[in-house]
Amino acid sequence: MNPGQLPLPVRLRDASVFSSYYAGRNRAAVDALQSIDALRSSANKTTTCIFLHGGVSLGKTHLLQALCAGGGHGGPAAYIPLRSGVSMGEELLSGYDRYSLVCLDDAEAIAGHEGWEHALFRLHQELEEQGGRLVVSGRQPPALLGFRLRDLASRLNGGLVLTLQALTEEEQLAALQLRAQLRGFELPDETGRFLLRRLPRDMASLCAFLDKLDVASLIAQRRLTVPFVRDVIERA
Repeated sequence: MNPGQLPLPVRLRDASVFSSYYAGRNRAAVDALQSIDALRSSANKTTTCIFLHGGVSLGKTHLLQALCAGGGHGGPAAYIPLRSGVSMGEELLSGYDRYSLVCLDDAEAIAGHEGWEHALFRLHQELEEQGGRLVVSGRQPPALLGFRLRDLASRLNGGLVLTLQALTEEEQLAALQLRAQLRGFELPDETGRFLLRRLPRDMASLCAFLDKLDVASLIAQRRLTVPFVRDVIERA
């Protein structure tokens, strides 16, 4: 930890790697993030900052943590969840000037707050001078988040802006089957479609319930058939 850097007790989730993220229609955005080291070595200065935006439960946190976990950045990487870190004050963004990669999640938590905006602008400048990379996520594009510091808004808007879109039903089914495969069990098409009809259609809720089904099936020694899943839903 660098002098002046505040500690934030954040542990990257083991499952948050690129191989466990089903990209679907977001393949271009994921490919751009995975090629971040190539961007870092580019002479194109506009790629100093990458802004990733999209609605709730589209995997922004997953992708930012995957970036940090991936290594190969030529130096240390940091993931900072702004929503949970905002209570610590803007000093939280100090001490990262020598980092190769800094990922800031939930930018809307600090947009419009003068002290935080100046701290973020300063961090952007420090990383740019040292050849580092800044990746920021938010629920909306930077132009719509309400940043008041003009220089900061210009930097965020002038970088590479990537959009995450909601998955189609077929893509959601494929994403659930990938998660099931990584956990070591099979999710039949019929059962997966039943889940999509009966549960909230955001991926966070679907994945959480799929994990619950995994445990229930192990306890009951049952496969994930539609009758078994219906019974688990009714007892939930």
